Amino acid sequence: MSDTHRVSTIPGGLGLALHEQPQSRSVAVGVWVRAGGRYEHPEAAGISHFVEHLVFKGTRSRSCEQLKQAVEGVGGSLNGFTAEEFTCYMAKVPKRFAHRAVDVLADMVCRPRMTPRDMEKERDVILEEIRMYEDAPGQLVHDLFNQLLWPRHPLGTLLSGSIDTLRRITHRQLMDYWRGMYQPGAMLVSAAGAFDSAALTRRIRRAFGARAGRRPGRFPAAPRPRRSPQVRVWRKPTEQTHLCLGTYAIPRTHPDRFALELLNIVLGANMSSRLFREVRERRGLVYEIGSQLKRFEDTGAFVVSAGCDAGKLQATVQTIVAELGRARRSLVLPSELRRAKDYYAGQLEMGLEDTMDHMLWIGEQAVTSGRIWQPEALLRHVDRVTARDVQRVARALFTTSRLHLAVVGPISDPESTRLAALCRI
Repeated sequence: MSDTHRVSTIPGGLGLALHEQPQSRSVAVGVWVRAGGRYEHPEAAGISHFVEHLVFKGTRSRSCEQLKQAVEGVGGSLNGFTAEEFTCYMAKVPKRFAHRAVDVLADMVCRPRMTPRDMEKERDVILEEIRMYEDAPGQLVHDLFNQLLWPRHPLGTLLSGSIDTLRRITHRQLMDYWRGMYQPGAMLVSAAGAFDSAALTRRIRRAFGARAGRRPGRFPAAPRPRRSPQVRVWRKPTEQTHLCLGTYAIPRTHPDRFALELLNIVLGANMSSRLFREVRERRGLVYEIGSQLKRFEDTGAFVVSAGCDAGKLQATVQTIVAELGRARRSLVLPSELRRAKDYYAGQLEMGLEDTMDHMLWIGEQAVTSGRIWQPEALLRHVDRVTARDVQRVARALFTTSRLHLAVVGPISDPESTRLAALCRI
């Protein structure tokens, strides 16, 4: 590990992942909490996201407006998000205000106000957020796809919860969840930018204190993959039909993850990909199409998403399935593999120039796996991937028994039946 990456633990169990970028003019700080959708009981689905919202409503010493003004008033940004395996709070500020960012974030996660009145107001806000997602077919189709892969499991549940679960969460539940999950041993602070690591560490220790805290509990394991292809159609009178077609993939730290990254780039990560060229450029079936990877501790997913005219849905599905089958049958060309490796390297190198992106990159690695990969090491692993490695991963993933399709749009019953027949590789 290089000298500029420092990963450590301070008294009480709080983790640190720091990366100095002396040439930068900013500092990005993130507080990561091992609390997310996978840690929730089904009857309290959405409670992690609920806590995230409330943390921004004020602390024992700062109002909501004071929190925002402390960061935005110096030209910075303040935000947060909830994921399946963690929640992250983040701030980016000019480098001379790095200590202020630490103080504000520590105040938010360690000393939030979370009054019953704030809770009720924010409950209404989140209910509107849930309704907004239901009205957005491009988002809804991803939620339906997750439910297909992981039914009756937190991975297949909306991170915001449902309207029913959100209405049932009580103030006592919320406070108990925050007290139990927001422990020093379940948190990590990551930072990237122009700062002195020793000075920033001292500030973090002062801001978070040295209180002892337990380690986080375990979340339920991912269920076994379903053994037959699944299709789910949500009939909605939309102008465009949205689809997600994909399969189970591999865990975040699986040895084949580098080959999977390149397979994803070859198939759908950019405008040079096979899916973009074949489905959009050559056949004109869609305006937008792409693929993405979902990465979790013990499972994952490969997903192709697209939007098309309802009359072109069957042709779009058929063409996507054909491209997945081609990746199974044939080796990628040397030129394709080289472009994919160069794209991976370029995206990594350019992404790490920005302090916020770098903070998120090191923070997610540290909080989920306990280590930070050096970019050079990642690039060496990627460079060793062969065309046969990529094909082997494609053969493992792209099988009829693992294929799933979710569709949102004005779909008839007969067409739903025909879609199921098309999901065969």
